[in-house]
Order: sequence, then structure tokens, then C-alpha cells
Amino acid sequence: QARLVESGGGFVQPGGSLRLSCAVSGFSLADYSIAWFRQVPGKAREGVSCISSLDGSPQYANFVKGRFTIARDSAKNTVYLQMNSLIAEDAAVYYCAADPIDRLCLAFADDDYDYDYWGQGTQVTVSS
Repeated sequence: QARLVESGGGFVQPGGSLRLSCAVSGFSLADYSIAWFRQVPGKAREGVSCISSLDGSPQYANFVKGRFTIARDSAKNTVYLQMNSLIAEDAAVYYCAADPIDRLCLAFADDDYDYDYWGQGTQVTVSS
């Protein structure tokens, strides 16, 4: 059974950094792309970043390019999201999700495409 567990969220001041982790079980990172999403209450969920199951290549939403880095450790079955230069607008609940079809991460930012498996989310708060 597929399972994803996020960790690493917390409180940080603007300009600070956090590293989120997504520990997966029940499937291989070689078969499922992993994407990070975020959501603020009252707003639509948005795709943040994705790492391809096919070749490990990353994709980023424009609003995090140059600040966030996604990486995977297949030996640990874990995907990381390093978030630097955080701003207030980055505050949200962050979710990781897995999908076997979106192998090149072409759909993670598509509002009409839903990933198959989801974690429970981890809260990120950015405030001075």
C-alpha cells in the first residue's frame, strides 16, 4: 500500500530556510514521480515542484524557481524540498504526492490533473 509521510515543516522568519522531507513506502521512486503542492485555506492548491520518476529531473513553479530545490534519495525512499529565501507568501500546508503516469512531471502544475497518492501535509509558517 502506497504511503507518503511529510515532515520538516515549522516556523521560520522571512529570508530563512526549511527542508521538507517526504518519506514514501509501498512503491519505488523509479516508478512514481513525486510532487510537492501547497495550499492556503480559502485558496486553490498549487503545484510547487516535481521530480521525475523517469530520469530524476526537476520541475519548478515559476514562483519558487531559484529558491527551492527538489531532490530524491532512492536508497532512503525519500524526496526532499529545500526551501531557501522564504517569503510570507510561501506560508501554507505543504503536501507531497505520487503519481505513476506523470513520469516527466508535465502535469503536476495542471489544475485538472490529480496525483494518485497523498501525504497528510506539513505546515510551513513564515513570519517575522
